[in-house]
Amino acid sequence: MNWILLIIAGLFEVAFAACLGKAKEATGIETIYWYMGFLICLGISMFLLVKATQQLPIGTAYAVWTGIGAVGTVLVGILVFKEPATFWRLFFITTLVTSIIGLKVVSN
Repeated sequence: MNWILLIIAGLFEVAFAACLGKAKEATGIETIYWYMGFLICLGISMFLLVKATQQLPIGTAYAVWTGIGAVGTVLVGILVFKEPATFWRLFFITTLVTSIIGLKVVSN
């Protein structure tokens, strides 16, 4: 159950980063809505991370959380914000995913 909470926390990390990107593109009152979304997603992500770390090792949990956030944010950047999907970006994202899986496998 804690791993599921951690994965959801990582997805909310992606969401708060995406909200920042959308806020940058928005104008007027829409900007405020995106910043509110950022704060809500940030709060949920942190709450779930805290809950997950009550049972999981902090080093592993934090690495997985940031890894999910990093991979997800790069993918959102590529798919939503039209950032370049170069070979090296995809290569290093793949190595990051492999490392996250490795941490899960070796954790108790």
